Amino acid sequence: MSAADTTTPAKVPPPRQAPPPAVPKAPRVKRTSGTTAAPWALLAPCLLILALVLGYPLVRLVTLSFQKFGQSQLWGFQPAESVGFDNFSKVLGDGEFWAVVVRTIVFAGGAVVFTMVIGMLIALLLQRVSGWVKTLINIVLVASWGMPIIVATTVFKWLFDSDYGVLNALLSKLPGVDMIGHNWFASGPQGLTVIMLLVVWGAVPFVVITLSAGLTQVPAELEEAARLDGAGAWGVFRYVTLPILKPIIVMLTTLSVIWDMGVFPQVFVMRNGHPEAEFQLLTTYSYDRAFVVNDYAQGSAIALLTVLLLLGVVAVYMRQMLKIGEVE
Repeated sequence: MSAADTTTPAKVPPPRQAPPPAVPKAPRVKRTSGTTAAPWALLAPCLLILALVLGYPLVRLVTLSFQKFGQSQLWGFQPAESVGFDNFSKVLGDGEFWAVVVRTIVFAGGAVVFTMVIGMLIALLLQRVSGWVKTLINIVLVASWGMPIIVATTVFKWLFDSDYGVLNALLSKLPGVDMIGHNWFASGPQGLTVIMLLVVWGAVPFVVITLSAGLTQVPAELEEAARLDGAGAWGVFRYVTLPILKPIIVMLTTLSVIWDMGVFPQVFVMRNGHPEAEFQLLTTYSYDRAFVVNDYAQGSAIALLTVLLLLGVVAVYMRQMLKIGEVE
């Protein structure tokens, strides 16, 4: 064997690979004052309209609530006098005002609960019906939602009429029930219950349509996994559907509270423009003090207190939405 055969061949180092080309960095875009001002310029017309439509009346409302302003001041016979917090002292010291506040809260709370429960049930049922039935129900919901309040109130007055009401005639057909001639508005609780049904009937379509849209975003995989883990229908709804719908439910509940505490035409028209003391809510009570008693300052004070009460509801809504945002 020769020396050439026994010699170990030298290892050749692998060729160096060229480094990958450097990716050029995107140039930083500096925000100029023009790009920052563009959104405000686009929002300016809307903000201007809101300031004119809502801002001036609110400022005027606050001004009147701190003045003595009646018919003499309205017609210019006497100048408006500043009375400080006297109007608020009279309102807050009046037992009738607190009775109206409690009645309004109970009325709005009952209407919101019924609206959300009925709306949720209908939205869940719509997920389990055929396409043409769902389309038909949605058409009916939109039609009822678009019906003017005056027309809906007139229909309910006819349904609950003591002499010609359809409801009394239907209930009287039940064994042992005689509702012919029954006056649903003889007492405040019964009459407000009828008005509450009217409010719920008008609010349910919006809740159903919104919740139906939210239910389409619930992943079917999560529901199937919950069923495989042994959860029933209630368990799937509580632990899967409800948490996903929570932001929508919070929004709908807050809007319903604001709308139901501001109910005015339903009560006003149902009682023929003269709501009795048992039917007074904050909106009608403020109107009554301002335009029936002709004490515009006290009516403004009641309206301002109502606004502050609603701002408390909005504050709770914002807090809940911030908590949901932090969890997400």
